[in-house]
Amino acid sequence: MPSTICDTVADVGRTVELRIAGNSYRVVSSAAEADLQRLAQMVGAKIAEVTPRGRPVQPQAMLLAAIALAHELESERADRESLEKRTRDFLQRALARIDDALEPMAEAPENAPSSVE
Repeated sequence: MPSTICDTVADVGRTVELRIAGNSYRVVSSAAEADLQRLAQMVGAKIAEVTPRGRPVQPQAMLLAAIALAHELESERADRESLEKRTRDFLQRALARIDDALEPMAEAPENAPSSVE
């Protein structure tokens, strides 16, 4: 079973310390520590985006960062779904054109007179 970022303590026993916006957090996960650190950096970067420069990080900055990341995820999913639909439609049209082009060839041997000697 693939690992997830958030697991219960019963599933794993490894604790990873993450530093986000100057605060340390301990999480228990079966995910690779490098992945968790990378994700923590992304969260930290998003917090920096929503926090005015030179100002201390307020508790609601974490919420704003989470909402911004969720919005980005939602937008990326919508873009991916749209691309998948356009790709599927394009491939269906291409296959229909190929089928239409091959159809006369497939019918030709049936209509051709057979030569019996």
